[in-house]
Amino acid sequence: MTDRATRPLVVFAAFAGSLVIGLVVVLWLLGGLRGATAPAAIGGPFQLTDQTGQTVTEKSLLGRPTIIFFGYTHCPDVCPTSLFEMSEVLRAMGKDADRVNAYFVSVDPERDTSAVMKDYLSSFDPHLKGLTGDPTAVAKVLSEYRVYAKKIPLKDGDYSMDHTALIYLMDKDGKFVAPFNLKRTPEAAADDLKHYL
Repeated sequence: MTDRATRPLVVFAAFAGSLVIGLVVVLWLLGGLRGATAPAAIGGPFQLTDQTGQTVTEKSLLGRPTIIFFGYTHCPDVCPTSLFEMSEVLRAMGKDADRVNAYFVSVDPERDTSAVMKDYLSSFDPHLKGLTGDPTAVAKVLSEYRVYAKKIPLKDGDYSMDHTALIYLMDKDGKFVAPFNLKRTPEAAADDLKHYL
């Protein structure tokens, strides 16, 4: 074969290889490759404030399993739905809900102050804590948890946020376990979460 004939094959092979690597990474993050030996580089040091003004850091995760959702209070659909589902799981846990950390971390610190988070979360389970901070502190936690978040300008001058919509499950040592599946009955999800107590 000539160089001209082999060039498309090399390009195609490189593309196919990168596609396979990308799919493996996505599958592993979604819990499809649980046999993988390397832990996910998700989580790390952070310092945010909850809706009552209390400081929350990575040390706050220790000793309890933790479920974390990243979103924002102006979110029209995914965020309130996910927080409702998290609330239903916490309700189904009964008294064991006191032994779990449940966090809603804002990806929109410009609008989501502690007061805004407090008002917003009043519609959900009282175990849910809303975390926010200055843009630098929020950017740090988004980076630590590999969360994608991007401001999307709207025609009226306002904006929405495009963001990762996974529920992160961390164990009692603050280590990432897997995305937590809420697409099942609250009772089934609660039983699963109780295994990490």
